[in-house]
Amino acid sequence: MTTVTTRTVEYPADNLTMIGYLALPAGAERRPAVLIGPEGMGLSDVERRRAEALAELGYVALAFGLHGGRYLEDPEEMLARCMPLLADPDRMRGIGHAALNVLRAEPRADPDRTAAVGYGTGGAVALELGRDGVDLCAIGTVNALTTGRPGEAARIRCPVWAGVGSEDPIIPPAQREAFTAEMQAAGVDWRLVVYGGALHAFHHPPVDHTVPPGVGYHPRHAQRAWHDIVTLLAECLPVTD
Repeated sequence: MTTVTTRTVEYPADNLTMIGYLALPAGAERRPAVLIGPEGMGLSDVERRRAEALAELGYVALAFGLHGGRYLEDPEEMLARCMPLLADPDRMRGIGHAALNVLRAEPRADPDRTAAVGYGTGGAVALELGRDGVDLCAIGTVNALTTGRPGEAARIRCPVWAGVGSEDPIIPPAQREAFTAEMQAAGVDWRLVVYGGALHAFHHPPVDHTVPPGVGYHPRHAQRAWHDIVTLLAECLPVTD
């Protein structure tokens, strides 16, 4: 197993002091870099483990925060914070740009070879970076089929992969169709995988607090979605010795 180095990083965004989690692969050379956005609850050990897993594969990975170092266990508090955020592309972009600046400033990261991967609200942030014209090699999202302001998807400069559960009540078929229509009209290189029988946040292991209705873990599809994201990165952002 490759030695991975980790540390927390603090940086300002959305009028808060965000706390991210940086994972570095072994060695001293520059490596491609991946931004990881969390579900609406905020940064947790799930995203930290994903950052470490990507570092094991040779990527510099930064899991970014959404709530100034807080993890919002209460669904009502989480929705009260996330719904206005999801309705404000400029706020999402601000959060994304702040984290991306930290990642690209890391000496081990190749600032010209970066990707953004996100789940739920964190995935919406990744998509807004693309709609803002950020030079990324790939965008991967799970449970984040948000649509943007008219015409701005044409500014996406990289392939977009998206995954969603077929039984996700938070992202119903009509929302899937609106997202794919936006991507297609913009000429984006896009892919959508619908995981049969899966609910919202199917990728996230069970938690010991209340979750909104329609949320549920699907172990097989969680593993498949992770494999699909790793495959996307291997295609668009390969690690070379």
